[in-house]
Amino acid sequence: MKDSKTYSQKIIKLFRSLKQKHAGVKEVGYEDPAYAVVYAIVSEHTHGKTAKTVLRRIEKHCVDLNDLRVSRTEEVLDLLGSRGEESRKTARVLTQVLNSIYNRYNMVSLSSLLSVGKRQARKQLEKLEGLSRFAVSYCFLTALRGHSIPLTDKMISYLRARELVHPDATEDEISGFLERQITAAKAYEFYRLLRRESEKARKSRSKKAKKATKKPDNKSGGKDG
Repeated sequence: MKDSKTYSQKIIKLFRSLKQKHAGVKEVGYEDPAYAVVYAIVSEHTHGKTAKTVLRRIEKHCVDLNDLRVSRTEEVLDLLGSRGEESRKTARVLTQVLNSIYNRYNMVSLSSLLSVGKRQARKQLEKLEGLSRFAVSYCFLTALRGHSIPLTDKMISYLRARELVHPDATEDEISGFLERQITAAKAYEFYRLLRRESEKARKSRSKKAKKATKKPDNKSGGKDG
């Protein structure tokens, strides 16, 4: 990434600030990487807390991930807790990815990736049909303990809006740059703190926008001209 030395100092300062601002981060782990994939797909375009609720709902109502794979779209939407367009897209991706896992491994499990090298495991993840870069990165970090920093669109927007990365940098360049600044041991903490901050900032902007668009009270009782 261009001017990496300049932005490196900004990222180090950001990380220090986020650690002071937010409570500590608890590490997560998955016995089967397939569950990390499901969480990543659900959480990519929604709030992290919402995704955790959905995952608990899936674990409660589905026998296993194969049960989720063969569920009807309406059933998946019920598990997601919404029938909006974004949820329908998530449901389609879930089914597509779970089918891809089943077709490749003859089961809806990625536990076999735990016994191969990390580089090979990542390549296998990248071959799954429909799996986004974020989902690959999240699974690689949390389930396979690889060095990666997952980035949602909100996180990238946050970094760009605050001029913490070069304005012309691509997602690939930003990801690679961050991985060079943040060690593997701190990668999950950085990801969680940055995600938390980006979601908080987005929520704050949404509230301000709604306030600004509210119509003023018509105290005279007359109709708007």
